[in-house]
Amino acid sequence: MSTIFTLRAFREGDENALVKHANNPNVAKYLRNIFPSPYTHDDAVWWIDFNKSQKPPYTSLAICVDDAAVGCIGIILGQDIYECQAEIGYWLGEEYWGKGIMSEALKQMTTYTFEHFPQIQRIFAGVFDTNKASQKVLERGGYQLESIQPKSIIKEGRCYDGYLYVVLRGV
Repeated sequence: MSTIFTLRAFREGDENALVKHANNPNVAKYLRNIFPSPYTHDDAVWWIDFNKSQKPPYTSLAICVDDAAVGCIGIILGQDIYECQAEIGYWLGEEYWGKGIMSEALKQMTTYTFEHFPQIQRIFAGVFDTNKASQKVLERGGYQLESIQPKSIIKEGRCYDGYLYVVLRGV
């Protein structure tokens, strides 16, 4: 059974919870290099200010347990000829791993994206070949493995194969 959680907009007051859950090398391990590690209070303030400047519908939402932000899920909207697609990404505090939260959050964010962004026909996620947990999350969320991209990801000087997962609107 999964832990009860909600998705909501980020807000002032989330800073300490974000630092608590994001400042963990195990969380940052499979995220893009732009994700700060270590994750500081200043990083949390910047993230909340950035999200407060956005207008609904939001592209990033806090994953909350007991109204505390314990993770994040969001999309990057495609631009120009790629405006019909979005990339989805997520992270969750380690103490909440294996509780079914991320699989459900992914399903909710996928539905939210298709409902609020009518131009989006395709949502994709790139995953490290060694990140089996995230691959399972995506599969449980209805995403299909579209391709394996050899040596397409580099993190801390090591190359990984990228697994590209996709879900299409109405499929």
